Amino acid sequence: MSNDQPTPGQPPEDDPFLKKPQDPTPPSAGSPYGSPPPDGPPPEGPPPGGSGPTGSPYDSAPPPPPYGGYGGGYGGTDPLAGMPPLAESGRRILARIIDWLIIAVPLAIIGIPFDVYQRATDNDADFGDTVNSFNGGSQLIFQLITIVAYVAYDTVMTARNGQTLGKKWMKLRVAMLNDGSTPPMNTSLIRAVVLWLPALICCACLWPLLILILILVDKPYKQGLHDKAAKTVVVSVPQ
Repeated sequence: MSNDQPTPGQPPEDDPFLKKPQDPTPPSAGSPYGSPPPDGPPPEGPPPGGSGPTGSPYDSAPPPPPYGGYGGGYGGTDPLAGMPPLAESGRRILARIIDWLIIAVPLAIIGIPFDVYQRATDNDADFGDTVNSFNGGSQLIFQLITIVAYVAYDTVMTARNGQTLGKKWMKLRVAMLNDGSTPPMNTSLIRAVVLWLPALICCACLWPLLILILILVDKPYKQGLHDKAAKTVVVSVPQ
């Protein structure tokens, strides 16, 4: 039995979503200046800008790495090669609504003993009195429970197989942009925090709207702010 261990930091080979490697183009054999045209004379010298005896020593330097260390922008290799197509925006929206309801409905029931609805209907209560009161403390505890519920749900489900329940039903999944693998736990946590925390603390309407607009206009990967922070994309699941 072999004792070889997988290289640390590499995605597991048994990841069913790991993108398929592309067949490299074999280098052309023969002359370094290319094969001569059929029934024609060979080229008389190096092509313009080549690295021949009279060319610049910098002509043969390798191209710079892709911008930002990932992605295929600015002439880099397309990281989506070998991966399923990017998810449709409409299906992403439906998946997010489903996930929101899956957490929001139980939280609405749990919030009843915490009197979380009393503050919303009590227009005469002073803010300082509410914070210092028992109900104010209960509402703070409930807000923490809400944050943990949304972030933990998205983190654990995404790290398990790249799919929340909403994405599973919409035939979508989250993939690492560089190799198509399932995001690890720390990456899934970053993605979930950027997605949910601002909306749950201060920007309940503005933050989801900003993420939605960015998904609709971002090229070429349809990344929201949470995708950009985690370097992930959302793709369709092969049927």
